[in-house]
Amino acid sequence: MAAPQNPYDAVLHAARDVAKLDCALDAEMLGTALLGSVYSVATTDRADAVREFVGAFLSATTRRRTASATTIREVFAALVPDATGASTVKRGAQTPAWADQLGRVRPTGCYAYGDVYGDQTSYLVTFAYDDVADGGPEHAVVALIDHNIGITKDVFVGGPAERILGQVREMCATDELTWFREEDPARLRGEVHRHLEITDGLTDLPQDGNLATDRALATARLALLPKSKVPPIEEPPELSGPDRERLLRDFLSSPEAARFGLDAIAADDELASLHFCLSLLLDHAASLPDPDPLRWSPAVAGLFLLDWVHRRAVLDMDDAAMLPRVTRAWSAYAMRKKGLPDSAGEQTDTMVEEMIPEFARLYATGEKRSPATAAVAQLISEGVDPNDPEAIDAWIETNRHRLADDS
Repeated sequence: MAAPQNPYDAVLHAARDVAKLDCALDAEMLGTALLGSVYSVATTDRADAVREFVGAFLSATTRRRTASATTIREVFAALVPDATGASTVKRGAQTPAWADQLGRVRPTGCYAYGDVYGDQTSYLVTFAYDDVADGGPEHAVVALIDHNIGITKDVFVGGPAERILGQVREMCATDELTWFREEDPARLRGEVHRHLEITDGLTDLPQDGNLATDRALATARLALLPKSKVPPIEEPPELSGPDRERLLRDFLSSPEAARFGLDAIAADDELASLHFCLSLLLDHAASLPDPDPLRWSPAVAGLFLLDWVHRRAVLDMDDAAMLPRVTRAWSAYAMRKKGLPDSAGEQTDTMVEEMIPEFARLYATGEKRSPATAAVAQLISEGVDPNDPEAIDAWIETNRHRLADDS
């Protein structure tokens, strides 16, 4: 067989057996996988790219009359109903009877579950076809939202729904660091969609999971849920100056600060490092999609100690020695203020302690410093006050030839 001449022929070739499938769900799974290829290679808004591709495909294949061509056209129209031409796709003479069930499902349950730290929330919806024989088995859509990076990190469509739901219930029932609840359908749809819009604009997609292959079917299913009539829950605002001061005073008078000896620091240089380290913790929280400084976890601690602080801050030796101790105290304080179980605090403290050697190595090597942070570090190492514009200008003038060589 000759190689396909264009992407539409390539799709028709990949879908050549679609009319031989047993049910609508199998066809929808094939269709969403094919559209996943378009989604994954798009360089602009990925959702728009898929919509435009389906519209162009439907236009380019209007005269195709084979069973596979007319069937995959119906599948694509069901998956992306807002694509140009989707509403006018007609039934082919050889289209399987199960095509009547494409997209004809109803939600049978909406749930949410996640970790007590607030790092991730998964939303799970189960669906059933009107006609099980032609449509296929009850299945589930699962969407994973990562609150540390603010995206829908993965979506998955699979079954049997009862098995998936049962596994989730069992996992949450036996792990006190997870929670499970029934969820409002409109809120579920809104949260997944809001975070998925951010995912669609990413240059690089998350590599693990089924995001690309299952996205078209997952979003078609979730579009059957009611739209929310209330605005989405807003993330807490960044702390104001007075609120920061109140929070820091509360922390420094806490038993956690006392446990790590932070309440007894008297020397000026140590006090300066203590307050600098605390300001870094709050500044890091403000940089996250959810800027709540008390939403703390092993994952947030890792982002802070092993990445953000090296890219954004210049630490002297006193700061580097102080920061792990402050971080451990803050971890314990945040866990208590959030009312998390003791095991959450113990797990977080253990993992922060395990991060300290890598933190020290990154501090010593400077390998994660941004160019701006590296430049400030160089100034400080040569005795230049980074807050003195005249001293900086003098340093630049003195080192002009060296800077030109480096560039």
